[in-house]
Amino acid sequence: MSVSSEKETSGGLGETIKVVIQALLLALVVRTFLIQPFSIPSGSMMPTLLVGDYLFVSKFSYGFSRHSFPYSIVPFEGRFWAGAPRRGDIVVFKLPRDNSTDYIKRVIGLPGDRVQMKNGALFLNGEEVPRERADDFVQTSPFGQEVRVPAWRETLPNGVTYITLDASPNSLADNTQEFVVPDGHYFMMGDNRDNSADSRVAGSGVGYVPFENLVGKAQMIFFSIDEDTRPWEVWRWPEDVRGERIFDMLQ
Repeated sequence: MSVSSEKETSGGLGETIKVVIQALLLALVVRTFLIQPFSIPSGSMMPTLLVGDYLFVSKFSYGFSRHSFPYSIVPFEGRFWAGAPRRGDIVVFKLPRDNSTDYIKRVIGLPGDRVQMKNGALFLNGEEVPRERADDFVQTSPFGQEVRVPAWRETLPNGVTYITLDASPNSLADNTQEFVVPDGHYFMMGDNRDNSADSRVAGSGVGYVPFENLVGKAQMIFFSIDEDTRPWEVWRWPEDVRGERIFDMLQ
């Protein structure tokens, strides 16, 4: 091999490494400051979110804290470019118990709010939040049986409306004490009210969620597949991809 061709090979390898490093840095910037993908591992937000949904979460909606960075590696307190969430936002946050586990729930209570459940109905600041009966949510059990779950359309004072599930009327989480949300914290609940470890449930590790722990706002479902199917099993896509959910915007 000539000296010239050795230099060309070395230069080509160097350029490749440079491009790869630039691409990784760009991906890190996008993930940290703009958009991060998340997948749904549990049914706590059904029927809004299903196991097997893949979401884009905007990292800039509420500003940035140390939890905006991978593994919370940047050691600073508070948030910069902060923007407060509103009632009804679907939010990814770090579990206060360990500050590392990602949870996704809906913001129900803002700082200073009084939140309580009575007989399955939500009360905010002493007023019952309007809800009306909706069509049952229909599931198929692992044994192929049809399961119908009672559903309700709930509308918050700011007009945000969504469907909740109430599989077991007057369950433990359907009747709670009155919670008073501290300054700088938020009260989170899952839409699947009887199957959600959230701010209502003692020992869940959620409790009142500090503003600092918010990671971002769920914006859109970009992919959805049956919970028993892996995304890389492309041969199962024609049957198991939930095409009607792809590109659904969330509120």
